[in-house]
Amino acid sequence: MAGLALSWFDHWLRGEPLKVLPENGVRYYQMGENVWKEAKSWPPAHTPVHYYLHSAGRANTRMGDGTLDTRAPAIEPRDSFVYDPFDPVPTCGGRSMVGVPTGVEDQAEVEERQDVLVYTTARLAEPLAIAGPITLTLHASSSAVDTDFTAKLVDVEPSGYCANIAEGIVRARYRNSREHAEFLEPGKVTQFTIDLWDVAHTFQANHCIRLEISSSNFPRFDRNLNSKVTPALGSAADAQKAVQQIFHDAQHPSHLTLPVAQR
Repeated sequence: MAGLALSWFDHWLRGEPLKVLPENGVRYYQMGENVWKEAKSWPPAHTPVHYYLHSAGRANTRMGDGTLDTRAPAIEPRDSFVYDPFDPVPTCGGRSMVGVPTGVEDQAEVEERQDVLVYTTARLAEPLAIAGPITLTLHASSSAVDTDFTAKLVDVEPSGYCANIAEGIVRARYRNSREHAEFLEPGKVTQFTIDLWDVAHTFQANHCIRLEISSSNFPRFDRNLNSKVTPALGSAADAQKAVQQIFHDAQHPSHLTLPVAQR
């Protein structure tokens, strides 16, 4: 990586020819395999695959009954948790510069919280490579007029180590537009799209794919106070708890979309 950066600066600052140049236009690092790959464009050729959320209504914590697979749901109970702005889910790794550990960290402790829903696949029979955009389509309701929903993609290793791979968040009032706020109707099921950004990663055989859902990731993202007040301008008096419900049934098929790389 250092050699690539040095070659780039030598080219633009000293006029030297580029020594390292992808033949196909894009070079990217495939985590999990720890290799460099090339593609003609980004994202590389892939197939979007939906992984649906399932549970018997008790997906709270990694010890719960939340599962993740490619079967569309039928009749299933909702999952729920309480989001308290005074006790947010702490940031653990990831893309951050806020003075907390960054990069890959074990998420096991975070996944012991009751305000974190956890959905996990069975152990993979063979490696699964993804490269491209990751999104979560979430059907949810809140007792508040505004709130946040967070998502985190995790690679669960055979040892039990839970490695964070990608994360994202949506602020309910800006779910349709960042320019125009639309507050929620408390208790009404609403569809949200959470962008977990682009990732190139390979889940190895015997690993599990895991999805965490909550309403905070602090201080990586500021806490939503669950009110109409702008969080950065609010006070303790503006904050309130919110009851969050996540739906995953035939009418509300919440699902994670992964860009499965074409072989």
